[in-house]
Amino acid sequence: MRSAAVAVAVAGVLVAAGAITYAVAEDSGSGDGTPTAESADAGFARDMAVHHQQAVEMSYIVRDRTDDVEVRRLAYDIAQTQANQRGMLLGWLDLWGLPKVSAGRPMSWMGMGDMPAGKDGALMPGMATNSDLKKLNTLSGRQAEVFYLQLMTDHHKGGIHMAEGCVDKCAVGVEKRLAQGMVNGQESEISLMAGMLKERGAKAR
Repeated sequence: MRSAAVAVAVAGVLVAAGAITYAVAEDSGSGDGTPTAESADAGFARDMAVHHQQAVEMSYIVRDRTDDVEVRRLAYDIAQTQANQRGMLLGWLDLWGLPKVSAGRPMSWMGMGDMPAGKDGALMPGMATNSDLKKLNTLSGRQAEVFYLQLMTDHHKGGIHMAEGCVDKCAVGVEKRLAQGMVNGQESEISLMAGMLKERGAKAR
């Protein structure tokens, strides 16, 4: 019975995600038709898909490095939410017939194409470096929990900045609403993580 319930729940999530993805085809927001490859809509979809992928990766790492129920639950929620949102963003690019990668600099659509190039794999603000990810993989228990919460707090702050850019610059209504939902959800999680860090005698970096 439990397996059946889970299957039904997963199917429901996929149906909802599909409905939102395909709704965007008829919701250009500005009435100007399909976004161009250089538009804020396309730029946000590409960049946030990359940003989200790292959050998913970090969340699965920490789930293997700690037995703490609270941290594992948060990590699972973040991984599932951001993987689902990433699927929507990439699905929209498919619907628009646009490439999922760009030769341009990250966040150029926000007017930030001249920012210094990311170092050690941190392509955009808030992203962890390759060294950070390697370190997370070596920690366990409370040390892993604290480092994950610190990394994810930074990650969310960078994600919020980008999502706010889409709310301001994107033309597709469904995408703007998704971006605002990201802002609201990640602000709430930052507050939650601040409390979790305090409980562990630590604070954001």
